[in-house]
Amino acid sequence: MKISWKKTIAGLAVTACLVGCTAGADRTGAGTSAPPASSAPAGAAAGNAATTTGGEQATASSLIANNKGSHYDETDTEYDESAVVAVTLSGTSASSNGDGVTVDGGTVTITRAGSYRITGKLSDGRVVVNSTGDVRLILDDAEITSSSGPALIVEAADESTILLADGSTNRLADGSGYDTSADGAANAALYSKDDLTISGSGALEVTGNTADGIASTDGLVIDSGTITVTAADDGIRGKDYLIVQGGTVVVTSGGDGLKADNEEDATRGYVEIDDGTITVDADGDGVTAVTDVIQTGGAVDVTAGSGSGTTSSDDTSTKGVKAGVAVSIADGSATIDAGDDALHSDDVIQIDGGALTLASGDDGVHADNALMVNGGTVTVTTSNEGFEANDITINDGTVDVTSSDDGMNASDGSDAAQDPMATTDSTLTIAGGTVTVTADGDGLDSNGAILISGGNTVVNGPSGGDNGALDTGNSLQITGGTLFAAGSQGMAESPDADSPQGWVQASVNGTVGSVVTVSDESGTEIARYTLVKAAQNVIVSSPDIISGASYTVSVDGTSTNVTANQSSGGAMGPGGDRGGMGPGGAPSGR
Repeated sequence: MKISWKKTIAGLAVTACLVGCTAGADRTGAGTSAPPASSAPAGAAAGNAATTTGGEQATASSLIANNKGSHYDETDTEYDESAVVAVTLSGTSASSNGDGVTVDGGTVTITRAGSYRITGKLSDGRVVVNSTGDVRLILDDAEITSSSGPALIVEAADESTILLADGSTNRLADGSGYDTSADGAANAALYSKDDLTISGSGALEVTGNTADGIASTDGLVIDSGTITVTAADDGIRGKDYLIVQGGTVVVTSGGDGLKADNEEDATRGYVEIDDGTITVDADGDGVTAVTDVIQTGGAVDVTAGSGSGTTSSDDTSTKGVKAGVAVSIADGSATIDAGDDALHSDDVIQIDGGALTLASGDDGVHADNALMVNGGTVTVTTSNEGFEANDITINDGTVDVTSSDDGMNASDGSDAAQDPMATTDSTLTIAGGTVTVTADGDGLDSNGAILISGGNTVVNGPSGGDNGALDTGNSLQITGGTLFAAGSQGMAESPDADSPQGWVQASVNGTVGSVVTVSDESGTEIARYTLVKAAQNVIVSSPDIISGASYTVSVDGTSTNVTANQSSGGAMGPGGDRGGMGPGGAPSGR
């Protein structure tokens, strides 16, 4: 049966978790920085079930611990050279000097456990592993082309390891147009029905002319080597899991790039990247998993659907990284250019470290339920909406978002949330870190509440139109940190009057390069910012601003006297019902 996905996060539990998060939270995800439990396939084991409430639910280490473990062992790559059986390929036939090998025309079959060194060229044939025990194939300048199916197929073995001999270049290519329609039919140039490991210091070039390049119906581990895959459909696929722990991997695919697609078991169907250099150019998704996509290291470069400059198709998913349950990034780097979302999860995304540079034709980072940043650097260079999730929490790290619509949008995605005046339980929380948002739509937007309790936040909002630097459907509370928000006047919103930390708001006439300063009654300057966009309204909050006190906001020598925690110049309070009105006397609202 296929997995039945279901959302099981309770709104109150999510809100309690996110509002309780504080600045300087542990980057491992423990304590107050805990994300809400992720949804999971029906029948999931307790470790991955949505009811799990541990504080490390979406950290890379916790996901790895809860998933099915890797079959890889260092001894898999070790062998006794004196016991290696030689297999020599020659045209349409082959020869061997040992037991465990049968040759029938262009078909070479390995029938016993052991180690086999394969050299030479097979112009039309295949190598088949059909054995018990562990089999090691040492490819040493081997070239295999098949006109009617996989070039190398593992029909049966406990485990198979392909070792790329030092200094060798090896090539595998399957035929074009052979039948892959039967259930369980082989559909890749390199195909395994059991666990498969690829290792060594040599090179492997794989061409999948009919469908996939490399595929395993169990687990697939890439340990090392230089691996280049060109595929008509998916590039590299491990049904149970795909783990890249080293090497250089280059994939060009007509479908998805890297993929894990076990839909039966919640502990499988994951992609894990621990090390190595990975480059993917996919017409579909760059990296996709039914359950989790986990990155603990390595360098990943993904282009999906020809990149952010193209219009994504409703028929083809073109996300950079896509997960059914969780995307978790602990370290490493990722550069993603996607026609659709750059990072996407049907449930949660947690970023604890690493350096991410994202360009998207839709959302830079999208999680259906919860999105949390606890560390690292996230730069969204191009997007429709930069961050989008029901609940967004930033505890630490550096976030820089550029968007043509909303910079950060906390929304539950429901039909009700599409109503400009809707209020939901969504929450946008900034508890720490450095956050910069440059948006043509709303800068910080929540259909529910916004809470700023720490960090340093700068919002370069819209210069005009029906959007504002800040936009909420409910409350906007500031209890700590600093905030500078600049944008248009007509839809300007201000924080709650009862926010524990003081704030000032003023109407201005600022252009690019204008300097905005805030001074107290004694003339002491307590804040200074330079506009990067034209603005008619600014809001400043810091621990130095005291509610009820008088301040002077100056822009290019023009000064305005304001009172802290009081809206002025037509600005309204959060939700559009506690402040001024928009143009024509209409409630500004959302």
